Amino acid sequence: MTHSASVDQEEIKNFERLADQWWDPTGPMQPLHQMNPLRLKFIRDHLVGHFPQELEGITPLKGLSLIDVGSGAGLLTEPLARLGATITGLDLAESSLTIARHRAAEQGLNITYVNSSVEDYSKENQSYQSVMALEIIEHVADVQSFLQACSSLLRPKGLLFLSTLNRTPPSFLTAIVGAEYILRLLPRGTHQWHKFLRPSEVDAHLRKLGFLIKDLQGMRFRPLYKTWELSKNLSVNYILCAEKIG
Repeated sequence: MTHSASVDQEEIKNFERLADQWWDPTGPMQPLHQMNPLRLKFIRDHLVGHFPQELEGITPLKGLSLIDVGSGAGLLTEPLARLGATITGLDLAESSLTIARHRAAEQGLNITYVNSSVEDYSKENQSYQSVMALEIIEHVADVQSFLQACSSLLRPKGLLFLSTLNRTPPSFLTAIVGAEYILRLLPRGTHQWHKFLRPSEVDAHLRKLGFLIKDLQGMRFRPLYKTWELSKNLSVNYILCAEKIG
């Protein structure tokens, strides 16, 4: 059992129980399935704009080294691999990684999945051009330790992508009361409102580590179309891209 500072063992147990439902688009991970196209486009566009690439078409990320921290069963990891990236998926839920590895092998995707905390893995002298930490920071026990480890994995001038929930009354009503208790889109207890982070708090943590936020956008659900879009409203979900300049 890992004892890394950011690891919340109860959170890991929750995700272990959901492992076999990761790829069910109508199950508990439905919000992530619906959100994934927007997250993927945000990441792809920033990576292509930041790193000079001669390639276009279906593999615009070829040659880039990425790591998806909190990859689960590979919901984001797989499409990034299809875009040409050399990618590692990192997670502590071994049952989720078993599913992820099986899927990658079936589809011939070159993905390395590692069962480790980000703190432990950061000691392995690995480095990447970009780190993805999407919908995970609200589940960690020590935010600063988690972000420090993410920073250690990132090369200078590399990009960190992070998405999470703001700690506001609207996020409590939407993400917890609405999603978990009324609509039952997520199992009760999936989120703890006190662990949500305001953008200003994330920015303060990142500045201490030598990051500069390049882009910060809200993410808004469109119920009629069951899709997500970028928004200026940061009150519930938001996503950011930060460059390691220090």
